[in-house]
Amino acid sequence: MGTAPPQLRRVAGLRFAKLLGSGAGGFGALPNLHRYGLMAVWDDATAAATFFAQHPLWQAYQTRAAETWTAHLGPLKAHGLWDGATPFDYPADASGSAAATGGPVAVLTRASIRWWKTPRFWRYVAPTSAAVAGAPGVALAIGLGELPVVRQATFSVWRSAAAMQQYAYHDARHREAMRLTRQENWYSEELFARFQVLSSAGTVDGRDPLAGLFAAG
Repeated sequence: MGTAPPQLRRVAGLRFAKLLGSGAGGFGALPNLHRYGLMAVWDDATAAATFFAQHPLWQAYQTRAAETWTAHLGPLKAHGLWDGATPFDYPADASGSAAATGGPVAVLTRASIRWWKTPRFWRYVAPTSAAVAGAPGVALAIGLGELPVVRQATFSVWRSAAAMQQYAYHDARHREAMRLTRQENWYSEELFARFQVLSSAGTVDGRDPLAGLFAAG
């Protein structure tokens, strides 16, 4: 991970990218040294396909990995900043139709936590994030981060937009964590993004989390 950013900055068509570690047990403050994520935003599908098929960096990751899972996403809604940028700021007519069709959706939330607020964050938000993994309709949920403790993200994939909205608006623990986030001003920067899952390939823990949700071909 430490040597990859300079290589990624030279990849044609790559608009924005982050290499992310994961938390022990899925959402813990301690790192999981066996699982990592690459979040990449592309100018177009051709640039992405070329990178995943040919680039030496990705080929090296494939060689070293016991398994990989890749989701191709189309932005539906995003607000907030990531390192001062709006990486998912696409035209409204590019948002896709997951909400209308009932197809799978993905949610990414990330934040830079004020260091003196970290004890409160980990007391309230981390257990709430971990609870996402057990919510009805969740296909995959994992805690990710750029830096341990202070720069954190949660990535979740839901079998439908309705399942995601049911959790977001009706789960009491989630609502309380969001209330405290605003009331106590925990974050110096934050971003929320929702995506249509266009396709996926590979496995997580030996299984395809979205098996059966995409038509063949």
